[in-house]
Amino acid sequence: MGEGAAIAGLGMTELGKVYGRSPRRLADEAVRRAVADAGLTLADLDGLVVSHGLGGSPGIELAGTLGLRDLRVLTVMQSFGATAGAMVAYAAMSVISGAASTVACVFADAPLRPKQSAGAAYKRSAKEWYGFGGMTSALGFRDVNTLYALAARRHMARYGTTSEQLGAIAVATRQWATMNPLAQMREPITLEDHQNSRWVAEPLHLLDCCLVSNGAIAVVVTGADRAADLARPPVHIWGWGQGHPVHRMERDSDFGLTTGAAISGPIAMKMAGVTPQDIDICQLYDCYTYTVLVSLEDYGFCAKGEGGAFVESGVLGPGGALPTNTGGGQLSAYYMWGMTPLSEAIIQARGDGGERQVAKNDVILVSGNGGILEHHSTLIVSPHRKGA
Repeated sequence: MGEGAAIAGLGMTELGKVYGRSPRRLADEAVRRAVADAGLTLADLDGLVVSHGLGGSPGIELAGTLGLRDLRVLTVMQSFGATAGAMVAYAAMSVISGAASTVACVFADAPLRPKQSAGAAYKRSAKEWYGFGGMTSALGFRDVNTLYALAARRHMARYGTTSEQLGAIAVATRQWATMNPLAQMREPITLEDHQNSRWVAEPLHLLDCCLVSNGAIAVVVTGADRAADLARPPVHIWGWGQGHPVHRMERDSDFGLTTGAAISGPIAMKMAGVTPQDIDICQLYDCYTYTVLVSLEDYGFCAKGEGGAFVESGVLGPGGALPTNTGGGQLSAYYMWGMTPLSEAIIQARGDGGERQVAKNDVILVSGNGGILEHHSTLIVSPHRKGA
């Protein structure tokens, strides 16, 4: 149990406007790519962890598609954008405890349709709003955008955070994306571009909001000793944690002011034996620019309420003191829920970032945010063994 766990394989399908394949087929491809990346075969897998959303009985059906038999671990998880971090933590615990030796974790989604707007991909039918829950719909809160706008507005009202400060996050993230060949959006943007982009739900502009993408990403988790002998450099999992505030829309709650990162961050950092000052790179869940800002505060990179000034200083972009979302994140690269920050963390830890590679990559923080600030996961990963 002392050897620890590591990510040994990364598999990514085409991402973005990828049509004609179901989420299960995309997941199948991603797992096969991750296994091959590690230099293993499907027969080496004795664990499979699937993010909810493939339809039907996703774990059994995907295992069948892959031809897997006699698995020791087979689990379906759902914490929305926090699922990737939770899956990897579960896989690591399985490996460390001996419950399984080699576990694949996979997320796949295909909400985009040809000739359909990205905004329609996750739109809920009016028929879904009924009973007491329909009251928020009657007040105009009919989708995720409006609820995150409410959270962002509360932060602005309490701490004086500005739209221009949120824009600084969008600009820095796009700077990274220009260097990522896999990014959907690679044209540079300015703060003026951000301010001139249309409103989605005030105070959130279009450039405050993430992309919508089809595709799949998978990782393979195994023991650190075994990973050291496989095809690619291992990415060691130093620590993990989860946080679930369970306070959305509750009177006198901290909704919009703090997130589950304030819970999961200290847990993961304590397990890893690090502090915010030790973090070299952040890969933060950026469904909106606002979530980056509030997560940075909750992780302790700046004081509560000072996130606006912190991001405005240029600290997040290329050449900044805290390189963040170095592949372009979900705002500019691709939206694969928590697998977006995790995949970029693996790329950076391996030194595979090419033009965007950050020189100092010893300790990398990965965050996942799910629901309307209802779930959070944190991973601390490194190219080095813990304590080495």
